[in-house]
Amino acid sequence: MIRFLQVSLMRGIKPLLEQVDVTLNPGDKIGLIGANGAGKSSLFAMMRGELHPDQGEIDFPAKWRVAYVAQETPPLDRAALDYAIDGDATLRKLEAELAYLESQPETTENGIAIGNMYSALADADAYTVQSRGEQLLLGLGFTLDQMQQPVASFSGGWRMRLNLAQALMCPSDLLLLDEPTNHLDLDAIIWLEDWLKRYAGTLLIISHDRDFLDEVVNVVVHIDERKLKRYSGNYSSFERQRAAQMILAAGALEKQQRKRAHLESFVNRFKAQASKARQAQSRMKALAKMEELAPLRAAAEFSFEFREPLSAPNPLLVMEDVDAGYKIEDEATGDITHKTIVNGIKFSLQIGQRIGLLGQNGAGKSTLIKTIAGELTPLTGDATMGKGLNIGYFAQHQVEMLRHDESPLWHLSKIAPTTREQELRNFLGGFNFPGNMVTASIAPFSGGEKARLALALIVWQRPNLLLLDEPTNHLDLETREALTEALAQFEGTLVVVSHDRHLLRATTDEFIIVADGKLQPFDGDLDDYKDWLFKTKLGKGTDVLPAAGKANKTDFPVVSPVVAAAPAAPVRDKRKEAEDRQKTAALRKPIENKIKRQEEQIAKRNAQKAETDAKLGEPTIYDAANKAKLKQLLADQTFFTKDLAQLEAEWLDLQDQLEKLAG
Repeated sequence: MIRFLQVSLMRGIKPLLEQVDVTLNPGDKIGLIGANGAGKSSLFAMMRGELHPDQGEIDFPAKWRVAYVAQETPPLDRAALDYAIDGDATLRKLEAELAYLESQPETTENGIAIGNMYSALADADAYTVQSRGEQLLLGLGFTLDQMQQPVASFSGGWRMRLNLAQALMCPSDLLLLDEPTNHLDLDAIIWLEDWLKRYAGTLLIISHDRDFLDEVVNVVVHIDERKLKRYSGNYSSFERQRAAQMILAAGALEKQQRKRAHLESFVNRFKAQASKARQAQSRMKALAKMEELAPLRAAAEFSFEFREPLSAPNPLLVMEDVDAGYKIEDEATGDITHKTIVNGIKFSLQIGQRIGLLGQNGAGKSTLIKTIAGELTPLTGDATMGKGLNIGYFAQHQVEMLRHDESPLWHLSKIAPTTREQELRNFLGGFNFPGNMVTASIAPFSGGEKARLALALIVWQRPNLLLLDEPTNHLDLETREALTEALAQFEGTLVVVSHDRHLLRATTDEFIIVADGKLQPFDGDLDDYKDWLFKTKLGKGTDVLPAAGKANKTDFPVVSPVVAAAPAAPVRDKRKEAEDRQKTAALRKPIENKIKRQEEQIAKRNAQKAETDAKLGEPTIYDAANKAKLKQLLADQTFFTKDLAQLEAEWLDLQDQLEKLAG
């Protein structure tokens, strides 16, 4: 087992852990969570022996083999597959010893040693290592051709995948993974979850992906107030236990404060009276001994909202027979060739659509998003933008596009040069950039803080179409939750690529998939997508697109759902009934989400109309001096009344659709 015994750790002058005691059992799959800067990575460094506690000790069996992901990848000429297999250092050592023995003159002793070495290699699974390495890399998104390419040819994100593959190849008793999903797409995350569930050793993992933690871990260790607190269960279970503790702690604190107030009142009233002096002294001692109860402090809540779009063209965008990809210029001849990534796109975006974009890494999701955003020109076909279209685009590497030598205020003033500085400061304060931070260079900011600034710049521009390509990279759990809530309330149109399934479930109504160079509707939810992956891309099933057999459409699906047909078979088929229930549930979910947002919008409009009616009820509004204000209020009243009528009609229509599905 792993035991932390009175462990304290300082980094510089900052205390990270103070007299920590916690015990973790062999075979536990532990999620290590806590605010940025709480000491999660430092704790991992202690487990690896790179840091030593200032006090106390960390104890686990000396014979345990520890595996972890290297943070640096040298630009080697070694093939990616060989580099991944290098993670099994014991195997590589045996192979080197065998090569040495075989290079020596033949003797009886040498022959016996070679025989023993072959036996040791068999015990180390040397004869399956090639296929195991290929399966690992396939699961992490590499193709068979890429496996033979040199490590130096891959980008930083792909090299981190190779380091992860090395850690998984290493036979280990303790596996330490620090944000393993940061450089993975959804497909690779789903594969990694399955692999980690089958891992036989003890797993300690840092992650900000709540769905990933829910799937993998059975213990959560929370770093808070320089202490480690162990919770049984997955992340959702931790949240429930934490909330219950906060309620209890708040009650205990209130009770203690009442008792303290009573004691202080007695002391203040009677400490000067001789007859009561002894009792007053007794109560003063009780006050001194009273332990200060600190309430369980939740992380400081962070929230923001997207401002209402200024216009709403419909449709926002129409693509007809578009081929999306890149134009490549030959440096020698100047000739331009086209590299098509997604072809034959027939796609339109309507007001209020909320789309999740699925597909493997490299399938063309980012290429499609860039084409919609206007960053890439269609190679063929027509893309027509609606009049008044205002796109907010968060690119996968948006953080790298910021000027790191400038401040948050400088970035915002570049896109709002005529706005008062105080208004810009107030806006940035709402994104947790307070005081001097708003005028400081962003160079020392964390990745999460820079991502938050990039989001703030998009929110300021009041887009009616949001295109988000992996917006949660670098964000901690708290900021991810704030982004999810803000997107759920966003009144425009949304297209999002994300490996965060919690965000996808909460903010999208429908999915489309990019696969095999085509854009197609995906008739199902994320659980269906996971099943399809294991039957096809991650398993041994046939490589069939999820939409195949469903009219084989290549255009974007109609927004209004199609009612599932009733089973025709007279004999009861329980499997068929379960499939029908699943399909009906999948059809109901987007309608229910739309109804929820419609009700929120109706409540908002009702409040605005009530406020306008109240102002119109004031006698002074009809004075000559308020003529312009009266005119505006009457216009607002007319708009709110008409908009309410339309919203309520749409709400009724959605309710009818739900009733038809139920029938």
